[in-house]
Amino acid sequence: MPGLLAVSESPLNAKRLRAEALGLPDPNARDLVAEVTTPEIRIYNPRARTSVVLIDCGTKLGIVRSLARRGVAVVRVPADTDFARIMSFSPRGVVISNGPGDPKRSQATIAAVRRLMRENLPVFGICLGNQILALAAGADTYKLKFGHRGQNQPCLEAGTKRCYITSQNHGFAVDGETLPRDWAPWFTNANDGTNEGIRHRRRPFWSVQFHPEACPGPTDTEFLFDRFLEAAG
Repeated sequence: MPGLLAVSESPLNAKRLRAEALGLPDPNARDLVAEVTTPEIRIYNPRARTSVVLIDCGTKLGIVRSLARRGVAVVRVPADTDFARIMSFSPRGVVISNGPGDPKRSQATIAAVRRLMRENLPVFGICLGNQILALAAGADTYKLKFGHRGQNQPCLEAGTKRCYITSQNHGFAVDGETLPRDWAPWFTNANDGTNEGIRHRRRPFWSVQFHPEACPGPTDTEFLFDRFLEAAG
């Protein structure tokens, strides 16, 4: 919800302020990912034998650190990097990072991820990456009436009785009802029942709406990085 913070020693003109607030541009109408992605390719832990590509849609450096300390090189690329350039690094897997705004604005990223899945390359999405993976798979996303913010969002893992406490900051979600037959919901928000993760039923593609790297926040779901890297070999 857009709004204004007005400070004045004289009485405020509510009518003028209301008109100004209504005239604020919608940030979701902009390609916010293009504004925050890295402008250049950066490599972390370059001496490692195994590398993964991190598609930077506005990534938290905690994701970079979580991967690097597990012994892999992290090739951080701009969000609009195409399939051929990503594959030129011979990655064992690809991570799609978090980021701001409407995921449907990231058409170049969606196209690259769709092409990567044809190669059966392990793909792991985080936050916005969850939405981008869903769109690449053929599902839909939507704007939440109330976004998820904070470090204590409870998420239920499908097929288990486990509830994880997670860190979240997002305003869009995957419509789980639109997932293709080969895909299944992975996690669900225990508060409002919205989707918190998806996975392919047979192939190495997964994503979560929350932040397994925490930083700051609970570390309940850091094991997801280990699962991804096991699949990436």
